Amino acid sequence: MATYKEIRGTQIEAVATDPSNPVEGQVWYNTTSNALKGQAATATGSWATTGNLNQARNQLSAAGQAPRATSLVFSGFNNPTAYAQTELFNGSSWTELNDVNHAAAGRFGFGISTAAIAAGGYTAPPGSTTNTEIWNGTNWTEVNDLNAGAYLGGSAGANSTAGLAFGGITTPPFGILAKNEEWNGTNWTETTDLNTGRYSMAGVGANTEAALGFGGNSPSITGVTESWNGSNWTEVNDLNTARTGLAGAGIYTSAVAFGGDTPPISALAEVWNGTNWTEDGDLNTARSFLTGGGSSSAAIAAGGQEPSNSNAAEVWTGAGAGVTRTFTDS
Repeated sequence: MATYKEIRGTQIEAVATDPSNPVEGQVWYNTTSNALKGQAATATGSWATTGNLNQARNQLSAAGQAPRATSLVFSGFNNPTAYAQTELFNGSSWTELNDVNHAAAGRFGFGISTAAIAAGGYTAPPGSTTNTEIWNGTNWTEVNDLNAGAYLGGSAGANSTAGLAFGGITTPPFGILAKNEEWNGTNWTETTDLNTGRYSMAGVGANTEAALGFGGNSPSITGVTESWNGSNWTEVNDLNTARTGLAGAGIYTSAVAFGGDTPPISALAEVWNGTNWTEDGDLNTARSFLTGGGSSSAAIAAGGQEPSNSNAAEVWTGAGAGVTRTFTDS
């Protein structure tokens, strides 16, 4: 970003409020704050704290394709209690909405704030569940179950009519799963398995034809990343740091992975460009078993373990995204 001395003599628009959608390189003078401002691109991604969840919890889930400013999170765990709470983000704070019908932890979750799916999960007792519920923006309704009960897997899907649930764990008896199930709005159908069965992993994707699954336990902690093309999973380049209990946001060609446990509990964030993972700006609060959603340039991280249960939320601005800066007089 240039300094005032470097642009002095240039004619600048004077406005009472900052432009709502400034473009990179745009400069203006804010007469209300008496500040010379401009729009710049960030060199690296960064996290900023935002309003806390109302309920601290880990192993919560999200409608992962919801834009960051309308994020929806639900369910969760605070040993020994499974939670049913649903909360909606408005860009700065969270509001509690109607609960899911079945309290469970580690559910598969996908969709947006007005159309989402919550599937599977863990209830104690009896253990993993096949329960599936659909969200219409107001209420949750039970629909047809998963074929196999599971929790702490990965998921993908942009609405409540199509999505994927893959990997995870089942108990009792204990079993690590490679299973992949596809939701068509009415029923779940088993399709091609992951190459590496694992749990406490993350997944992203906007449809059933293209998804990404990464990290987890297999049973050792792994950085394995797999890409789904609608028919098969293909192993691609691993995360730089293997971890479990992480979260992610984005799509199969552009994603961000964050948090988890290596051990120790991690604040690491990595960005996926469709080919490789690159380490980027860390979370402000290291935690595992958190959730997230949004895009690779505008994501949210919520809840988790620090190791105590967390209600912290942070918003991500990816590298290259526009940021408004105030000019200095040096």
